[in-house]
Amino acid sequence: MTQRQRTVFVGRRRELEELRADIDRTGLDTLAGRKSPRSRVLLIAGRPGSGRTALAEELARRLAGDYPDGVLRARLTGADGEPVPTERTARALLTAVGAPVPAGAEEDELTAALRSALNGRKALLLLDDAAGAEQVDPLLPDESDCLVVAVSRGPLTGVPDVRPCTLGGLDKAAAIELLERYAGPTRITCDPVAASAVVEECGAQPAALVLIGGWLAADSKVSVADVATRLRQLPPAEGYDSAGRTVARAFWLAYEALPASAARILRLLALAPAGPADAHTTSALAGCSVAAAQTALEDFAARGMLRPEPSVGHLPEQYGVPGCLAPLLRSLLESQERPAEVELARARMLERTVRQLHSCRATTETGDPLTRKRLAELPRPLRFASPRAAEEWLRGRLPALLAAARLAVEDGRLDTLARRLVSALTRALTAHLGAEEAGPELYGLHQLVLDVAQRCEMPLEKAAALLNLGDLDARAGRTRAALGRYREALDAARDASDPYAISRSLESIAAAQQELGDWQRAADWYRRALELRLTRGELADEARLYGRLGAVHTYAGQWGEALRDWRAAAAAHRRLRDLPGHARALSEIARVQEYAGRPQDALRTCREAVECARQAGDVRLQAAVRLRLADTLERLGDPAAAGVHREEAGRLLAAGPAPVPEAGGGAISAAGSPVAAGGADPAGPPVGPAAPAAGRESPSTEGYLRNQ
Repeated sequence: MTQRQRTVFVGRRRELEELRADIDRTGLDTLAGRKSPRSRVLLIAGRPGSGRTALAEELARRLAGDYPDGVLRARLTGADGEPVPTERTARALLTAVGAPVPAGAEEDELTAALRSALNGRKALLLLDDAAGAEQVDPLLPDESDCLVVAVSRGPLTGVPDVRPCTLGGLDKAAAIELLERYAGPTRITCDPVAASAVVEECGAQPAALVLIGGWLAADSKVSVADVATRLRQLPPAEGYDSAGRTVARAFWLAYEALPASAARILRLLALAPAGPADAHTTSALAGCSVAAAQTALEDFAARGMLRPEPSVGHLPEQYGVPGCLAPLLRSLLESQERPAEVELARARMLERTVRQLHSCRATTETGDPLTRKRLAELPRPLRFASPRAAEEWLRGRLPALLAAARLAVEDGRLDTLARRLVSALTRALTAHLGAEEAGPELYGLHQLVLDVAQRCEMPLEKAAALLNLGDLDARAGRTRAALGRYREALDAARDASDPYAISRSLESIAAAQQELGDWQRAADWYRRALELRLTRGELADEARLYGRLGAVHTYAGQWGEALRDWRAAAAAHRRLRDLPGHARALSEIARVQEYAGRPQDALRTCREAVECARQAGDVRLQAAVRLRLADTLERLGDPAAAGVHREEAGRLLAAGPAPVPEAGGGAISAAGSPVAAGGADPAGPPVGPAAPAAGRESPSTEGYLRNQ
């Protein structure tokens, strides 16, 4: 298929002029003397197959120069014909704008964030295939300089001041031109009467004309008159409106002309997640080679049965099923493919996707000889040339990957593959994007794991998913929601009798209580986690939890309990021969002693901490402890000695940045002020979120999922 065929757009001159005029037309708010509170909304209404999306894209192309902040696109109906949830659309548009996307946010929060992100911008939003006003209205920007072009089957009742443009068939000249673009000029010119008859039989509907033109181009033995005759002889398609019947009849003729193998590939494309498919997806669905799949896709596009999607970077080209043909392909799939074959095709696609994700993640670990060996053993089409190429593929295919995960979980018959896919996608996202950027996608993936775990009664996986969801809720400031997740995770962990998951849940509950300022409950939960660690002899975890308890008691102003816990933490670090940890614990002891009104004891402990940090060889830690010692000396009335220590700390800090606070509780800032586990000085009210994972990395979902 040539580039000329890809960008075919003919006719619709009158509609384009009307739409341009509607942009500048005075709105109802202006007539009433009010400033327009929202963007202008243009509606292109028409039946699937009428060329409504092509008209919207052509309008957007012509207007792109007038909107310097770009054209944002979203399809509001999925490949399965179901409306796309508004929260998913808002999340995708926020990502396209480059605005932060809160993980786990509800629809209202996301749409408000989208409107806020578009304030002060001049952008064009193209909302394709809207099912109704309830999908469009929440996405409308409050910025009057923005423009929204909505594509829908009918009117958007409920959207104020919308300007509709209703489409029918093309005019006769444009219809013949479109047929000629696909079939070639010679055959149409040689038989203009038959061409006019074909246009009439197709109702001048662009989708039907494209299908007939593609069929004529692919089969030189078929004349235009033959096509007109066969169209007349076809019985009317039942269950469709007039426009739908026209497209269905043209599709049946074009489909029957396909070889059996190609027809099967086309039917199976109805299983492609999120619509667009590349050669890899097609190859897996059909069980053929990647080269054969690519050839088939190009042939389908030339016949007008698929639509090339805009390519991203160096990604393989993707092809989407036009919306008017999607229900026809689904009907064919149900009637001509056995359920077992459909399930096998879907399983092959998911397995290929899992292998691609493993390869994508492995590109970030090429320093490991074993990983390099595994990469070399993969088939060449599954390898990525570089980590950058792998990340580009991950970002470009992310909507389809997420859709594949959702479909696999919803199916319910491929739970093992679904779990492997979610695990591989989670790890690839974390490796390439990082936990912060990938947070919104990870939230949805953990929710999928939770669905599978509940359905299959897997308490350990359920606990892992709940813990991960709770962590994301906590990072987003939804501490009470996180607390509820952690409590559910504790119940599931106890059902699984997994000590690590139980301890992790206990610590997370404690951290959430600490964030809420309930020091007594936080200390109680930390104590329970500590008792579990003590019974298992896990000394490093004991040291960390003693530090957490010390921090909580310091917040609460309970100096005696805080000193006891910090001393226990220091003793545990000493037994572990962890000199940096021992130095930090000593420094926290000194701080609590100072708050308790024992400055001399604080001075002695600070000097001991300085010596311990010196022995550890950590210059940044040593500098931080010296700054604390300087503060203590200054409060004791010895500014000269304090100045000496500050000068020495400055010399040490010149070698590098200030120490990073450690999650174990009670690190020290470069300025000498204490920073406790929650990110606040215990002398005042706590500020900033406490890490819900209490000094330990959150176990990602795949840590509990076993690849099968």
